[in-house]
Amino acid sequence: MNNYFVLDSLNILFLIALVVVTVCVMFYQGFNYCKNAKENLKYYSIFFLFFLSMVGALLSNHLGLTWVFVEATTLTSAYLIMLHKSKNSLEATWKYVFLCSIGISLAFVGIILLLIGSGSVNSLFYNDLYANAAAINPFWLKLSFIFILIGFGTKAGFAPVHSWLPDAHAEAPSPVSAMLSATLLNSAVLVILRLVKLMSLAGLGHTVQVLMLTMGLLSIFITAVYVYRIKNYKRMLAYSSVENMGIISIGIALGSLGTIGALIHVLCHSLIKSSLFLTSGNILHLYNTKEVDEVKDLVSKNKCTSWLWLLGAMLILAIPPSPLFLSEFLIIKQFLLNGQVVLCVVTVLLLTIILFGIMNTVLKMNYTTNNNETEPVKLPISNYIPQIFLIATAIVLGIYMPNGLFELIKNAGGIIW
Repeated sequence: MNNYFVLDSLNILFLIALVVVTVCVMFYQGFNYCKNAKENLKYYSIFFLFFLSMVGALLSNHLGLTWVFVEATTLTSAYLIMLHKSKNSLEATWKYVFLCSIGISLAFVGIILLLIGSGSVNSLFYNDLYANAAAINPFWLKLSFIFILIGFGTKAGFAPVHSWLPDAHAEAPSPVSAMLSATLLNSAVLVILRLVKLMSLAGLGHTVQVLMLTMGLLSIFITAVYVYRIKNYKRMLAYSSVENMGIISIGIALGSLGTIGALIHVLCHSLIKSSLFLTSGNILHLYNTKEVDEVKDLVSKNKCTSWLWLLGAMLILAIPPSPLFLSEFLIIKQFLLNGQVVLCVVTVLLLTIILFGIMNTVLKMNYTTNNNETEPVKLPISNYIPQIFLIATAIVLGIYMPNGLFELIKNAGGIIW
């Protein structure tokens, strides 16, 4: 008998990231984030439904039910993105809803194609699909995977179907941006991982590798192209998410050590990126602008925020002791073990371009001298503690990863391939 909700090594890893980030975001924003009690009640009710829809997507053992929960994340997060009801936030919300709805519709087509190809299996429970993978028609399964990858890849922020992400992340309130980048994208990635396993069991792993390597490299390339042209620091973080989703896609495609690296990347990207988005909220509060050129001498304005901004940037760019250095090292090693030297060199070159672009922006914001004397501004301690905890946790994982956690990641990797 199949259960609609299950726990395994794979979704436990994603749940850890979701719970840790949500607790930190709640601590940062407190329980009076909006201007009045009525708005607060509405905001936190929808925020809680958003959280529950992501939990449902992660725990679901049925592809159709997973689709429902992923669609629910779109509906609930749309209100959170347009919370401030500015012209730009409304435009970003409509773009988000429109593109993600198209994506989820394509995923639905993929599910129908999978049912056509599965014949007598007639079930969307993952266990049933895995047990009968060899009996599924390869043509329909390949076609189904393409639709599902594009559909859920839109929600995950894979290029070239990522265009909603920079606008939504840039315009959403900073705590919501943290949830979108650190937890929402993961929910879509997990669905793709479930289908990657099905493709692997059906002997169609090569198709997965070609498609996911292509999307991964394209995601990193697009970030490398845009990173020097971005003038909005929250948009910069959004493109960084596109880059990191690309790295995860590449790791999954490579298999073995690459998959372990991708799963480490999923967890640690969630910790670091949520810290950066929360810190961007501090910067917005201090300067009342999202424009990079208007943020100067941050180190004098608020020293703690400037250090959190710098450390977060270094960690997200995989500068040791970042745990992302370990994940990217494993992915590069798998590239070389597979004999894909040219793709490895291209990936490393693109990552280096992104590193210089983001660090140039962060250092400019921190240390560019202001013409007028900068007056220090204090913020509540709750504006620092979540980021300190997230960054400290990431650094610890970069130096020493507990055996229990590493075994969980290895077991999760074994589930995929």
